[in-house]
Amino acid sequence: MVESSRFSVHLALGGGAVADVLLWRKWYRSVAFLVGSTALWFLFEIAGYNLLSFISNVLLLLVAILFFWGKSASLLNRPLPPLPSLVVTEESALRAADEMRVWVNYVLAIAHDIAFGGNLRLFAEVAILLLVISYIGSLFSFFTLVYIDVLLSFSLPVLYDKYQKPIDDKLSAVYNIAQVQYRKIDDKILRKLPLPSKKEKKIQ
Repeated sequence: MVESSRFSVHLALGGGAVADVLLWRKWYRSVAFLVGSTALWFLFEIAGYNLLSFISNVLLLLVAILFFWGKSASLLNRPLPPLPSLVVTEESALRAADEMRVWVNYVLAIAHDIAFGGNLRLFAEVAILLLVISYIGSLFSFFTLVYIDVLLSFSLPVLYDKYQKPIDDKLSAVYNIAQVQYRKIDDKILRKLPLPSKKEKKIQ
């Protein structure tokens, strides 16, 4: 029996520098990012430092360094600070706007199906998802949640890339069990809920 080809986690993550960092192919960058994230989490969550004050102080320090570097460079005939072109190109702005448009249209389509289409099943799924997110958010602060996401981003992709076959088998079994339970809930609850008929919509 021929074994199926492995799924490329690196390509799924974009295949660029971000994928290299998340999969620890550039381990020194991964370590630096994790250490920086841990330091920021400790600063805001444990030490109680204010985010706005932190951003203001960092920008103040950066502006001061650039100002004095520029002044000293002109007086001592040294090279100016190696700053990149501080301009957002039209191409990058259009790409970001197009990506945002796709997600906004997707959310609006879901809202339209719930509000005007009377899609009760979709409403129940969205409501359950939001309740789960709300419950998780009540357990952790915002910075802790972001830090947990960072830790998961640096652990789950590399683990899946290394142990892809057994993880796929376990996920497939869990998915099948979840499908069975969802069908039971669907048959017992969602299908018994009254749905507005098309005739009632036309009369209204």
